[in-house]
Amino acid sequence: MQITLKLFATLAPYLPNHAKGNIAQITVADDATIHQVLESYKVPIPEIHLVLINGVYINPEDRDRSGVLQDGVTLAIWPPVAGG
Repeated sequence: MQITLKLFATLAPYLPNHAKGNIAQITVADDATIHQVLESYKVPIPEIHLVLINGVYINPEDRDRSGVLQDGVTLAIWPPVAGG
């Protein structure tokens, strides 16, 4: 299936070479989990903080569950952010 992967801030360098800015269209297995997708691009799981699918927050305990990703979704990932 095809999904859009968006990686923000310090995670953006992990996107594939064909990415435009911080966005890439990728093909994943129909039963892929969020963590499997991120591991395939060598994104360090401990550096992941916020995960959204089509703008909806995904709890950490659901990120390894099959069926969360569907064809055509946008998976957006942020690292922890600090500032003031």
